[in-house]
Amino acid sequence: MMPNRLVRCLAGVYGCQWKRYRGTRMQQGDCCCNKLEGASFALLLTAFCLTLVFLYFWSQAQNDYNDFDWFNFMNLGFWVPWSVVLLVVAASFFTYMAVLMLLAVCLLSEGQKLYLHWSHKIGIGVSLVFSVGAIAVLTGLWGDEWETLVLSFQVTAPYLHVGGVLLATALGWPVALHFFCMNSRVRRALVLALYLGGLVALYLSPLGMYSPCIMEKGTLGPAPGLIGHRGTPMLAPENTAMSFEKAVEAGSLGLEADVTISYDGVPFLMHDVTLLRTTNIQEVFPDRTHAPAALFSWAELESLNAGAWFLSHNPFGTVASLGAAERERAGNQSVCSLRTFLELAAARRNTLVIFDLYRPPRGHPYRDSWIQRTLEVIHNESSIRSQQVLWLPPDLRAVVQEIDPELQQTSSRLPLEELRRNRIVKANLHYRDMSTELIGKYAAANITTNLYVITQPWLYSLAWCAGVHSVTTNAPHILRALHTPLFLMTPGEYNVMWILTDVASFILVILLFFFHW
Repeated sequence: MMPNRLVRCLAGVYGCQWKRYRGTRMQQGDCCCNKLEGASFALLLTAFCLTLVFLYFWSQAQNDYNDFDWFNFMNLGFWVPWSVVLLVVAASFFTYMAVLMLLAVCLLSEGQKLYLHWSHKIGIGVSLVFSVGAIAVLTGLWGDEWETLVLSFQVTAPYLHVGGVLLATALGWPVALHFFCMNSRVRRALVLALYLGGLVALYLSPLGMYSPCIMEKGTLGPAPGLIGHRGTPMLAPENTAMSFEKAVEAGSLGLEADVTISYDGVPFLMHDVTLLRTTNIQEVFPDRTHAPAALFSWAELESLNAGAWFLSHNPFGTVASLGAAERERAGNQSVCSLRTFLELAAARRNTLVIFDLYRPPRGHPYRDSWIQRTLEVIHNESSIRSQQVLWLPPDLRAVVQEIDPELQQTSSRLPLEELRRNRIVKANLHYRDMSTELIGKYAAANITTNLYVITQPWLYSLAWCAGVHSVTTNAPHILRALHTPLFLMTPGEYNVMWILTDVASFILVILLFFFHW
């Protein structure tokens, strides 16, 4: 039993009944609220669940926040870390709904009738509109993120199960109280069926749980190697020499880049079609802001600054972690050529390189010889060994293999027979294609697997448990610090964990109902 003053305080916050509160408890046969308040509580419960789902969904999407922010930048034309803004708003709405739910449960546990203030009812409506709208918009624009959500359960499900069972057990107190206050047998049966049905579903949910990180001791393979995605874009401007040097310093197995060919035939590194996002093109060539990067000469590209944007936009929120000298160096980075990139890897004879190669637009002098020009740089203008190059471009693969059979042929997801026919030695898959079965099939055919782009430690842990050979990452300096997966448990340990949780909860629920009876 709570002190009367505390109950008065809870009722005051929930319904602003500071003066009207009388401290009366429900009597036998009373209902917890009238129809209007019952509907308000149902909406509160719905809003709580929706804000919880959206908050969990968006928090697990952190791996792709950078893509989301740049998508908005390219469409809106100005930089705001919308992903973080959305996370803060989602957390605020969830906290608000959670506080109201906690107040309602506490009042119900004390046998108090519910009277929700009209201002809270408006807040619930706003929360509902936000959650439904955000889920609908993100599903339309970014529906693949739901696959990331499903993957996250392979790490979080055991802990979500324990938390859900504890919450359901705690709800047994108000449920039992109101169950024995009801005179209607139909209502009693309905309440009991709903509560016990949900409880049993929670109890049995681990039977459908799968995670590659639930394995026998001694079966965990080596940690996946790290390939710096455009270098280390969290610590330096992407696709610049500084970014790749940071990746090498972090112990990366390889380096990943995006290659475009200038109008005069110099392959250089640039991810986007235009130079707008990662250079000062608006200042140097204001009338060519939206022109394709491939239509600039190498001399024009060299005149651009490719680092100042990193300091002004701070895309990963990490600029403050850099020292003054590093910030100055980052701000003075220039567009990096393929030759410079390859030489940096060649200096470390075991460092691999992998790159996307973009075909120049129509009318470009190297439109039909972009493959040959790139191979010329690899063979004649750099000292890198062919064995260090993971050749990813699918165009003219047979010709490339004939010219240089020592290049490590790499491909996106294809049927196993096609990979064998093309003599592929590494499969480059999106992390959402992560599958222990698929990775095992590739391994049996002597094809290693690389997943892209993994930044969050929990995703890296899953890849580790699944037997992935390497991952492309924005954060090699973070992932290298992981010495074991975040979640790792033997089947026996997991079974003991969820069975003990269920048994303890079941005993407590019986005791709660017995007490109120």
